[in-house]
Amino acid sequence: MKPLLPPEGTGKRDRPRNDNRIMLNGMLWIVRSGAQWRELTETYGPWQSIYARFAKWRDDGTLEAVFHTLSADADMENLSMDSTCVKVHESANGGKKTADKAVGRTKGGWNTKLHAVADSLGNPVEFLLSAGNDHDSVHTVELLEKVRISGSAILADRAYGARAIREYISEHGASYVIPPQSNVSDPRPVDWHLYKERHLVECFFQKIKWFRRIATRYDKSAASFLAFVYLASIAILLL
Repeated sequence: MKPLLPPEGTGKRDRPRNDNRIMLNGMLWIVRSGAQWRELTETYGPWQSIYARFAKWRDDGTLEAVFHTLSADADMENLSMDSTCVKVHESANGGKKTADKAVGRTKGGWNTKLHAVADSLGNPVEFLLSAGNDHDSVHTVELLEKVRISGSAILADRAYGARAIREYISEHGASYVIPPQSNVSDPRPVDWHLYKERHLVECFFQKIKWFRRIATRYDKSAASFLAFVYLASIAILLL
């Protein structure tokens, strides 16, 4: 990852910046433990310095760029798509009321939905956040627009079976393996053997929720939470 990160250079008045590796390890400690920034162990230095580096990499797109570089060689033969709900902690309340925080009320309380696409090996390819009370199909085309799906088979459950979604997939040179609704009088054929591969995206959700900062959302802004999603995914791709 070293060549993918901004050069350390020097800080103000020629003071050396903290080592990128130490900064990154501190961020990984936070995303893994789910702890508050102030609880960061002194092994990594002042928490303010590591948070400042995280905020910089979040805002300038460094973490997203690193993730996309590491996932560039994804196996695109089959792409599994689904979403998972993330419980929003009370500490995530507040912030600018006009901001789109990707938070919505459900029967279980406040939630954020993490939409993801995984490749044939179960590795993450792309993400999108939405409010927890949004239907899965609402943001499907927006998510697929971020992925080159030509030549791929899109695997998804019945929630993604809307005609607009299927037409988008076909128009972009991909095929779909999406079961029809149970009340359809003339159900379309489905390759059920291939459909079993959809479990890979569920396996990815299981992996990423071992990172406690992802299993529960503590961040007020959607940008910070998504940056942690990229950070956890980077760790998954490198392990």
